[in-house]
Amino acid sequence: MQVKRIMAIIAAEDVTAAERFYKDILGLDVLMDHGWITTYGSSRKMSVQVSFASEGGSGAPVPDLSIEVDDLDAAFRRMKDAGVAIEYGPADEPWGVRRFFVRDPFGRLVNILMHG
Repeated sequence: MQVKRIMAIIAAEDVTAAERFYKDILGLDVLMDHGWITTYGSSRKMSVQVSFASEGGSGAPVPDLSIEVDDLDAAFRRMKDAGVAIEYGPADEPWGVRRFFVRDPFGRLVNILMHG
């Protein structure tokens, strides 16, 4: 299993409030917009993104951090083998990801995901 990408997700009551600062001022592109989450980044070679969400999707809470992996089943097994409690999932989400949530040692909710 190899980590492919780490994405910060910031909880926001109004996700549209991020547009002026991140899109208009900083020049980031809207990479994804589902209404409840908007992701800003760049179409150029870049592995940094920031998302603003009013919910975590599928009724889940907003995670503090998202980590994309290339093999979700291997990541899930590693978490289970280490005795880490699974907070959500694994679940195949309607927006094309398979994911599960765990808490890191500091209590932060971490979304481990793989794109389908």
